[in-house]
Amino acid sequence: MEKQGLDPRLRVVQDAPLRDKVVLLRVDHNVVKKGLIKDPYRIDATFATLYTIAERGGRPILMTHVGRPRDKKTGAITCKEGDSVVPIVGYLEDKLATRIHIHECPVEGEKGITVLNGEIASALTALRAGETGMIYLPNIRWFAGEETKGPEREAFARELASLGDVFVNDAFGAHRAHASTYDVAKYLPSFAGVLLQKEIRHLHRVLSPERPFVAVVAGAKYDTKIGPLKALYSKVDHLILGGLMYNTYLSAKYGVPVAGVSEEDRALAEVLVALDREDHKIMEMPHLMESDTLEGRVEGRHRPVRIQALQGGRECQYLVDIMPQSLEEGRIREVVGSAKTLFVNAVMGFMPHFFEGSQALYRLIFSNQGAMKLFGGGDTLQELRNLCPGLYMSGLDAKDTYYFTGGGSVLAAIEQGSPYGMKPVEVLMEEN
Repeated sequence: MEKQGLDPRLRVVQDAPLRDKVVLLRVDHNVVKKGLIKDPYRIDATFATLYTIAERGGRPILMTHVGRPRDKKTGAITCKEGDSVVPIVGYLEDKLATRIHIHECPVEGEKGITVLNGEIASALTALRAGETGMIYLPNIRWFAGEETKGPEREAFARELASLGDVFVNDAFGAHRAHASTYDVAKYLPSFAGVLLQKEIRHLHRVLSPERPFVAVVAGAKYDTKIGPLKALYSKVDHLILGGLMYNTYLSAKYGVPVAGVSEEDRALAEVLVALDREDHKIMEMPHLMESDTLEGRVEGRHRPVRIQALQGGRECQYLVDIMPQSLEEGRIREVVGSAKTLFVNAVMGFMPHFFEGSQALYRLIFSNQGAMKLFGGGDTLQELRNLCPGLYMSGLDAKDTYYFTGGGSVLAAIEQGSPYGMKPVEVLMEEN
């Protein structure tokens, strides 16, 4: 088939021999928080791949991660009920009218799940016989070998590969090389799912944007974003920051302590400050909300503050949001309103207590009817849906709006200059 807009070396599911094959399918259904589905968009976005597998006669085994159950420092894995795939399976059974087997495995304390138990054989027999429509594995990050290195990870990848005849990756949002996104592809014929292909096609609008190009980026961590942020800075005409990223930038620029900003992050942000002294791309949000606490919107303990307070050297408490007035400034409205490409991976405030900045931002973005509007990240889409449901729904079918399923993956592609350098994509182009 023609792979328009894709690297011809990328193997795609539409070309895969799937008749009577068990298809190990990696998805990004990471939409569950405390046992509830907040926004099913990332599940719905994989339906085209599921239909393609069914139409071509394949039998899928699904696997996804939910949350971050592994402690990075100790390696301990916490398998909480609120991070299980049960709500996802319930949603899929309701939408697709099919029976899905959830394969349960014993948890070995802080090790998590060490092996798939022997009952998987009977589940596979039922799947091949058509007695069940799919198998859904437990939260893939509950498995000890998923994120580790060495023999344990290799054994887990081989165990996963033993379940299927073909591997399909449709998890654009899972851009890191883990056992279920990368290693397993070395042991099976491997292909890109329909969603993964669609995301890659749309990335060119960010990597080679129509100008003026304006990006809005926010996040809770600065140290993990400095590489992508520098790469994005080189591409944009204007950059708007929010959240802890903006706080860190302001702390570094004006040389003042801001609660929640570490000295290490502040030092990293000085690189961006130095860049902007030359090019002046960062649009400052002059009206901010300051809070004495992160325990919520406590009366008498939060207040509006202008950026001049930082310029005067005043030590700040937590900067928990931008005020809507910031987005009403003439220069800000002009820059956003004249953009031809807008990339938004941002929740501006400390949610859910301080939401006004995010709501005003999303409304301003959608007021530009002539720009291509690209939204990335699960939190961004979730808050867009919560705060501006009408705008969110209008964007689902609009030609000038696209919702990426993974904002971090877009940033990773920007940092590398191409989606094909991301390990889970790169491996789908290698010879098996």
